[in-house]
Amino acid sequence: MLRVKETMAITMIDPVNVAAKAFDESHLLAKLRKIVVVARVFDCQEETCSFLHSVAEFDLGDTEVYQQVRADYDLVRQTIIEKGFSALSGSMGVLVQPRTKGLGHGSVSRAFYARTSFVGRILGDGYHIPLPVSSGL
Repeated sequence: MLRVKETMAITMIDPVNVAAKAFDESHLLAKLRKIVVVARVFDCQEETCSFLHSVAEFDLGDTEVYQQVRADYDLVRQTIIEKGFSALSGSMGVLVQPRTKGLGHGSVSRAFYARTSFVGRILGDGYHIPLPVSSGL
């Protein structure tokens, strides 16, 4: 049984840009509109070889997934505006989370990451996981 093992980085978070732009004008949405995801089979820690499993195009459309990604973006945006960039946490967001980019320990840069449940939805059949209940704003 195949499963999604890792979250997936989508795009860096520029706090000035996110604070200034609504979701419909965001870099996050622009990236999701043209994303192609390659699924590979994890073989071993040494990664001596890599098996391509599938390639998926993704259309965010105007669906419940679109609405949830928008809510996740709006939560990040509101947090940046009201509490500052440093208040962002990886525990935020249902499908898309703001996380440190890189090693994490002391890193100040952050990126939008697709949670494993979202990556599963992007990959489609065989990976699909029901949409989690929204955490709200």
